[in-house]
Amino acid sequence: MPNPSIRELAERHWRGEGDLQFEHHPVAPVAGREAEEILDGVLYLKSVASVTAVDTGDGLLCLDTGGPYDADIVFDGVRRWRPDDRLAVAVFSHHHIDHVFGTRRFEVEAGERGWRPPVVYAHEGMPAHFDRYERTQGWNTAINKRQFALPIDTFSWPSDYRRPDVTYSKAITLSQGDLTIQLHHGRGETDDATWTYVPELGLLHPGDLFIYAIPNAGNPQKVQRYLSDWAVALRTMAALGAEVMVSGHGLPIFGADRIRVALTDTAEVLDSIEDQTLALMNEGCTLDRAIHEVEVPRHLRDKPYLRAVYDHPQFLVRNVWRRYGGWYDGEPDNLLPAPRVEQARAWVALAGGVGNVVARALELADSGDHALACHLVEAAVIADPDSAEAHGARARIYEERAAEQESSMARNILRHAALASQAGRRDLAGNY
Repeated sequence: MPNPSIRELAERHWRGEGDLQFEHHPVAPVAGREAEEILDGVLYLKSVASVTAVDTGDGLLCLDTGGPYDADIVFDGVRRWRPDDRLAVAVFSHHHIDHVFGTRRFEVEAGERGWRPPVVYAHEGMPAHFDRYERTQGWNTAINKRQFALPIDTFSWPSDYRRPDVTYSKAITLSQGDLTIQLHHGRGETDDATWTYVPELGLLHPGDLFIYAIPNAGNPQKVQRYLSDWAVALRTMAALGAEVMVSGHGLPIFGADRIRVALTDTAEVLDSIEDQTLALMNEGCTLDRAIHEVEVPRHLRDKPYLRAVYDHPQFLVRNVWRRYGGWYDGEPDNLLPAPRVEQARAWVALAGGVGNVVARALELADSGDHALACHLVEAAVIADPDSAEAHGARARIYEERAAEQESSMARNILRHAALASQAGRRDLAGNY
């Protein structure tokens, strides 16, 4: 049987029939699939992020350009489709590396063929984020190894970035060939997000403001995200009546009614999580209470485009807390804490030694309480980092805890801890 088309896959996913947790995870390539024309004059590639090329009638427009690993795939796919049309315009929807590394082969080609090079458009906040990436290369190498289960010995965060040629503040409209290209700023997963609308085609590119999953608005290792601002951008896009939406991650959505519903439902989730969190904060509660009481609205939990297959709702609550309340979690013993190793040794001594703690952690794991088992076994390893018994239990408990997670972000970070204990360490990407 031939592979289903992108449209056919998108229809299955809309009906809730696709495997969004593993086979077609929004932040993973669709295996074995090349770029495909999904609309007359619109080429689509689903890699880690999506890349969309549009024939404007006078050169090509690229809406995001893929990551460092996509450069050849994107160039070759576009050239099979349109061998002799230059890349005229590229839009970077935001600064994340899976969206901004695909122009270089086109620029080399332009020099060889005597064409004008592509002009890259982005929000004015993007260059500062590239500066930040260059200053924090080691940090970003470590945290992405955990989050994406990347090779420990070989992966390195990029150190050189293609800055945009033209930046804007709130909105900018440009014409290319037969098309109007409307760029709008919105804050969401990043503060430099751009969403693009091409009215002649009814084509909407939200970037990572929509990813066919619970929005990536928490992410425990990354910088601040903006839930309520994000919801505003989603509702603005929903009012456009777009006919095709090519999301930053996940498959496209076809049809104005479906697009409107998906965007407004996602906005409702974001507003609800922020409103619930702020209500608890206004009572003077602790972060611990907020992360265990705030929930995704029941009527939205089973929507196929709102499953927690990437980020986790608890992470979103933490980001709201950080934005409005800072880092203090409301627990006075955490305000000026003793070193964690001293805390762990004190608790382990009270329990009568590492062996007792490990035994109790394994009992909890056997009963299905992996969350509490993780706390205990972590204390055992911190108190005695050379204990093979403690590391063995830790590897098992974290692996079992990881297997319970729908969120790939949570699953990979927990599994990283399990792999570290197999090597007698607490972490493989960091120095501990």
